[in-house]
Amino acid sequence: MSVVTNTTTIGAIELPSRRNTELLLLAFAVVIPIFAYANVGLSIHGKLPPGMLTYGLGLGVLAGLAHLVVRRYAKYADPLLLPIATLLNGLGLVIIYRLDQSERLQNLAKRQFGGFTESAPRQMMYTALALALFAVVLLVLKDHRVLQRFTYISMAASLVLLILPVVPGLGADVFGAKIWISVGGFSIQPGEFAKIVIAIFFAGYLMVKRDALALASRRFMGLYLPRGRDLGPILMIWAMSLLVLVFENDLGTSLLFFGMFVIMLYVATERTSWIVIGLLMSIGGAVVVGTTASHVKVRVTAWLDPFACYSKSGACEQVGQSIMSFGSGGVLGTGWGQGNSDLIGFAANSDFIFSTVGEELGLSGVMAFLLLYGLIIERGVRTALAARDPFGKLFAIGLSGAFSLQIFVVAGGVMGLIPLTGMTMPFLASGGSSVLANWVLIAILIRISDTARRPAPAPAPSPDSEMTQVVRPS
Repeated sequence: MSVVTNTTTIGAIELPSRRNTELLLLAFAVVIPIFAYANVGLSIHGKLPPGMLTYGLGLGVLAGLAHLVVRRYAKYADPLLLPIATLLNGLGLVIIYRLDQSERLQNLAKRQFGGFTESAPRQMMYTALALALFAVVLLVLKDHRVLQRFTYISMAASLVLLILPVVPGLGADVFGAKIWISVGGFSIQPGEFAKIVIAIFFAGYLMVKRDALALASRRFMGLYLPRGRDLGPILMIWAMSLLVLVFENDLGTSLLFFGMFVIMLYVATERTSWIVIGLLMSIGGAVVVGTTASHVKVRVTAWLDPFACYSKSGACEQVGQSIMSFGSGGVLGTGWGQGNSDLIGFAANSDFIFSTVGEELGLSGVMAFLLLYGLIIERGVRTALAARDPFGKLFAIGLSGAFSLQIFVVAGGVMGLIPLTGMTMPFLASGGSSVLANWVLIAILIRISDTARRPAPAPAPSPDSEMTQVVRPS
């Protein structure tokens, strides 16, 4: 006699999507800027600001719609990226509103331009457009690996974006830097979008060429030096970054451009020699351009000793005012609306907006903001580690590296650690190009993290394995 037992195949275990966690964090990310907005109004005018309800509802609706898109089209995405970006964007709107209330900036605008227009409403409009673009990216980009097909097209597109600001009649010279193009009365900074497009090319190119680039011909002073013909790509990128510096006087974009490539090259090849070579070439290029390009030379002079040329140079005055803003903030800051960072001038809400954080929120506020930025970078690196395909790994690390480099060069410039670069703080500074590009960056990281965290599909059932007869002797 025997006993027959039927066994069936067990499907894949469903992993938690963490969307409810994201929703809870989003609630805090909306409430905190509303309280900050109220604090600014009470500090400056002694009453709640009139647009507080509209601002809170607008930010809440935009964040809620973005959450619904992520819940529907990127179910397994990282739950921290959207709330942190929303919190930074919301606090950036508060700081811009605070600077709009400055009588000094209002009088300065009336003297120079004949009138004053608040920047906060325009920035709110840019935020709405950016979150709409965020949703479009998630709807259209179903799989990030599709972008690998456009490796060389993205290289051509990035070159076009970098060249546009120097095209006569299209580019605009703003305070010595040719990083803007003007179309129909609107100004766009193509370099903000070029960092995303060039990351596609780097990821696709290095995925194919990483084995060749990892080879070393000789060892010198403990470093494995690459073969001569393998130095070609890095020499080309180095030359392109120098051309950006020379023709556009844009130190920030060239550092971001070249630094991102070196980071991705190191991750792809695991060769420390590339890091050393990249640093040496960066220093060499910066020294050459810093001593020849007048605009960069002025910023280097302001960095070395801003108070020596304080009354002679606008750049020295801005850097000096920024350093004094951080110094007067102390540990806890002067409080919302109680600082004097508006003395920096029109750059107070763009290049130097982090100075307002340092003065009015103090060292504790600066560390809190840097921690939020660090969390975005950490989640991007974690996404790169979890990605199952090499293109996704390199793409995620490239975007995270570009984001981290931009934070470093902006914060370092306004604090006097490095020469001022003219770039804007992501999500905080006033400007449409920056907020649009950085929300696209967040959307791509969310898409890659969704693909990385999504559970593998269960294997297709086989007719032979649907029922297995186990015969046991009686």
